[in-house]
Amino acid sequence: MTDRSFHVYDTTLRDGAQQEGIALSVADKLTIALLLDELGVGFIEGGWPGAVPKDTEFFQRAAKELDLRNAELAAFGATRKPGTRASEDPQVRALLDSEAPVVTLVAKSDLRHAERALRTTGEENLGMIADTVAFLRREGRRVFVDAEHFFDGFAFDAAYSRAAVLTAFEAGAEVVALCDTNGGMLPDQVRDVVLDVRAAAGPDAVLGMHAHNDSGCAVANTLAAVDAGCVHVQGTVNGYGERTGNADLLAVVANLELKRGRPVLARAADGDGGLPELTRIAHAISEITNISPFARQPYVGASAFAHKAGLHASAIKVDPDLYQHTDPALVGNDMRMLVSEMAGRASIELKGRQLGHELAARPEVLSRVTSRVKDAEANGYTFEAADASFELLLVEEMDGARPAYFRVESWRTIVERNGGRGTPAVAEATVKLHAGGERIVATAEGNGPVNALDQALRSALLRVYPELESFELIDFKVRILDQTHGTDAVTRVLIETSDGHTSWSTVGVGPNLIEASWEALTDSAIWGLRHAGVPAR
Repeated sequence: MTDRSFHVYDTTLRDGAQQEGIALSVADKLTIALLLDELGVGFIEGGWPGAVPKDTEFFQRAAKELDLRNAELAAFGATRKPGTRASEDPQVRALLDSEAPVVTLVAKSDLRHAERALRTTGEENLGMIADTVAFLRREGRRVFVDAEHFFDGFAFDAAYSRAAVLTAFEAGAEVVALCDTNGGMLPDQVRDVVLDVRAAAGPDAVLGMHAHNDSGCAVANTLAAVDAGCVHVQGTVNGYGERTGNADLLAVVANLELKRGRPVLARAADGDGGLPELTRIAHAISEITNISPFARQPYVGASAFAHKAGLHASAIKVDPDLYQHTDPALVGNDMRMLVSEMAGRASIELKGRQLGHELAARPEVLSRVTSRVKDAEANGYTFEAADASFELLLVEEMDGARPAYFRVESWRTIVERNGGRGTPAVAEATVKLHAGGERIVATAEGNGPVNALDQALRSALLRVYPELESFELIDFKVRILDQTHGTDAVTRVLIETSDGHTSWSTVGVGPNLIEASWEALTDSAIWGLRHAGVPAR
């Protein structure tokens, strides 16, 4: 059963959106809010209405368009300005106009910030906190307070920082989150300070933690705060945020549920949501923010449960738990075996099983595949990110031949530019092959020699295999090996292809970019047709 007394508070839409390279539209924010609600967070901070026009629009649309099952929306804003009254401050009024049931106020808890940033006295700053919290409470809002720069302020003047927290509670704040705004704290420091504040505020006070990751300790600091008595945690999906980011809320909740046995994410009556959706939602939000997923991100990264060393694979074959700290399925992820020059027979066997090929009963095939992988990688190939090419190698050893969808007679490409610098070059490719019982010659143009080859290959094969129409090259990576050889160096190409439903990656290696690309392109076509169930014609 979910612990409703524990708050999981997401600030991706406000603090996370401050990350360099993120620019969310209102529609993006509404979509992310639904994903966060599906995950089971308790509170979603939507932004700063009244200060940011886009955030004002978000709350207006959210009131009409969002039907949240688990979460409540929180509007973020500041305490009133010095020398005014909260009821007359237009930005405080904008928080009420947002119609959000929760208001989170950022309040100065470092005396230096009150005096230098707000240009007021410490006493007036405390009055601003008390007045704003009390006003919003009278208006029927739940009020949370973010004690900004709390830990740095505590180190400078502990008595003043304590007073800021106690003032907020006395005025009616439901939660006070202690903020490591500069992100420089370490877990033992966080624990000691939280224990101090817990003793001063009393056992019933609801304390929270808001950590930034500048010291690389945001998740650890958040967990240390929970161990010291905080029951409200703030963070962002994928650790988004300014500078080095905020505490990764996904890692925080996974650690609390799996390592501390504390169920903190809400789940629907039908059991949907919660940790099993962690990986899917992390990647879905990555797509919306247009920030590529971090492969080595704990719990949800593509490499979080990827094993490469042959020694690991041997142990995993006996018991997967020997080299994994938790079951990846619990967070919606999968264990992956990486095929590389470090791979032994166990790695190849496990990888083959993942791809649907049982090699345990065919030791001779297993030996040949292992030997071919090691030889290929010695010559520049890599199969870690090219499962499709590895599977074709495996199938070739199992069946004695690669799937024969076509036979290439020849190919060539020409790049021509008529004119001087600045005149665009034109690439043309010709492919001659045999498929469907006929000899086919196809020519195509492209914006470069690789694109021209891709177009010519498709043109040649489409008349026999119309299924290729849905195939699209979605990623293309080039790596120059042995760079000391200069323009004579070996080239490795990795391409990713999609049919609109799934994607697959292939690798090619050659003495130049074009030959390496051709190998990867033909592997891609063969694998895609095979997995679409298309018979060779």
